Amino acid sequence: MAYPTVEISSVWKTFGPTVALGGCNLKAYAGEVHAIIGGNGSGKSTLAKVISGVLIPDRGQVAVFGKAATSPYEARLLGIANVFQEVLVADECSVLDNLYLGSDGLLGASMNQEEKRAKAGTLMRELLGFDLDLSTLVGELPLSIKQWITIARALLAEPKVLILDESSAALDFDATERLFRKMRQLKKGGASILIVTHRIAELVRIADRATVLRDGVDVGCLDKHEITEARILELIAGPERDKAEQGQPVPERQSPSPVLRVTDGRVWPDAATINFTLYPGEVIGVTGLDGQGQADFVRCLAGIQRLRDGRIAVIRDRTASEVTDLHSARDNKISYVSGDRKKEGIFANLSIFENLLLPVYQEYKVGGVLNLISRNKLAPVFEWESDKLAVKMGDRDNAITSLSGGNQQKVLIARAFAEKPGVLVLNDPARGIDVGAKLDLYRNLKDYALRGNAVVFLSSEIEEFLNLCTRVHVFRNGSIWAEFEPPYDTHAILNAMFGRRATARLPGEAANENVEMGEVKPVRAVAGGGGLRFENGRPMPRPVMPSPRKAPAEMVPVAPFSLQCPEIPPGALIPERFAEDNKRSPRLVWSGVPEGTRSFALSMTDPDLPDAFNFPRAFAHWLVHDIPPDVRELPEGASGTALMPVGAVELNSDFVTFAIRGFGRGYGGPWPPDRQHRYVFTLYALKAPQLALAPDADLTAFAAAVMPVTIEQASFVAVYGPAKKPLPS
Repeated sequence: MAYPTVEISSVWKTFGPTVALGGCNLKAYAGEVHAIIGGNGSGKSTLAKVISGVLIPDRGQVAVFGKAATSPYEARLLGIANVFQEVLVADECSVLDNLYLGSDGLLGASMNQEEKRAKAGTLMRELLGFDLDLSTLVGELPLSIKQWITIARALLAEPKVLILDESSAALDFDATERLFRKMRQLKKGGASILIVTHRIAELVRIADRATVLRDGVDVGCLDKHEITEARILELIAGPERDKAEQGQPVPERQSPSPVLRVTDGRVWPDAATINFTLYPGEVIGVTGLDGQGQADFVRCLAGIQRLRDGRIAVIRDRTASEVTDLHSARDNKISYVSGDRKKEGIFANLSIFENLLLPVYQEYKVGGVLNLISRNKLAPVFEWESDKLAVKMGDRDNAITSLSGGNQQKVLIARAFAEKPGVLVLNDPARGIDVGAKLDLYRNLKDYALRGNAVVFLSSEIEEFLNLCTRVHVFRNGSIWAEFEPPYDTHAILNAMFGRRATARLPGEAANENVEMGEVKPVRAVAGGGGLRFENGRPMPRPVMPSPRKAPAEMVPVAPFSLQCPEIPPGALIPERFAEDNKRSPRLVWSGVPEGTRSFALSMTDPDLPDAFNFPRAFAHWLVHDIPPDVRELPEGASGTALMPVGAVELNSDFVTFAIRGFGRGYGGPWPPDRQHRYVFTLYALKAPQLALAPDADLTAFAAAVMPVTIEQASFVAVYGPAKKPLPS
């Protein structure tokens, strides 16, 4: 029977005249995911900090396993780990050092470096889906991987109570699925997970119960069947929902004359070209899995970075003006809002007033050559823009860091509107703002577009596009892969993000033969597309670079380490001749081998094993090591034959582990008993000539031997299932 782990009773917490918590109550149980929901400034983050000992309540009862933590140190001893809303990393330190920040005492370390590296490497591989060089400086990494580092830091503490405060805000769909998988593992182990998020679709899928806060007070506790968008909006958005939705259609193109055009643009040297046109009145959605080039694209539109090739032009009065940098973008009335407010948004040492109005100071200066600023002229602008987005704040001269994260984000959006741009470029602007605030934002964007302006809106939350966007572009491999028009189908858009046909089932998704798919328009390869490879009309993904390093400027770029199967394009179905009781291995080809490679190892695994198997790891279908360093190909049918390279060693597949007759060493093709599964082919370039592995070594032993000597890895994913015949008994 589940028992209470966290009990909050009538807790108050004030900051001067501001009441952050005004008699809040909450009860969480072992083995459950408990969501904390509320508007910006409702007290969610304050409550999380009270539970984890960061803040001491003014009055009320806080009990975690019957005790109250009065400091983060005491909270850690109680088994509490908090992943804060802000991405707290030390950019100057390595990934490994960041993962173990705070875990070592003054007089000694909790474990030696080898143990730390092995444990951290295994966890990061599970969370990221690929290997990351733990010696990489964190400042070189994108925001999404920094977010994973903060999550992994908490998980390494093996918490009994895990608090995730907007911890999926920087993660895309695929990454969020990996986080949910880990949360379910912790839940099965009896841990309590408190999750703060504004992503309603996530709450519906993962939460067992939810406590709703409004103005620092709990206003309801919802059971799983009650956690719906309508019920959540009713509790935290109230009348704002009706106001936002009254008779506002999806924005439409108002003129055949464009306001912005990208011609033969490339965001990556080897990507296909991008030809993109933005018209007055449009709100264009941009999405894709993390790292597919969409963030680079919107940053190029805003002049923050340059295209590798091609041209961006703003068209006004039949005159085209090129955008090449921030100054030319600003001169052409382009404003930009980043979702990474800490790094690219706020001025932490300035006030709320200054943060909102700093870009327009020059428009309201007085005193001639003295260049003075008129606060009297600026005040109405501040009131107008902050009221439109309902920024919840105290005195406008307070530091912007006095606001909640969501209200800080509102200030950045209000700043962009204050510049009166003709084109607004939004890079995940709704990250960390609540449902009511999002509705305010959508309403303002529609009004803005209705006045003949245009918006480019990047988001990883497809739901944000449904009643807002004129068109949606899906990025893959550094260019636009698919385009959608209303009415939108989230299933089809998600499949496009994975590079799959609109009607395909997503990995792990149950069959639904009655789903009607929206129209999808795949973008074909352009002649001279910079080396991007296409098969069957589908671009092959750029290989993940698992060990990011900054190359010196004088170095000549080299081709990335990549693995391909000519018979199986990434994301495609595995042909039947390689599946089930056909033990014929597919042809594999690789290139771009990193310097210093002395051998290769190969794995093919299934991460989607049914729960009924009660197996703690992926299922290994093929394990090979000691492949000579001069080999660049395994021919079709090589496994178990003389076609395997001399010296290469094949291990048992997990069919042997489960005593399934007819299988032994070498390739055991996919045989998913229940549904479609993913199959991950990974080639490791190793700095060791041989691995000391026992003949009966399994995937765990294989990984333990391979990971410490891996220089780089290359991989692709294919799918198969359900099987056409049952597994042999």
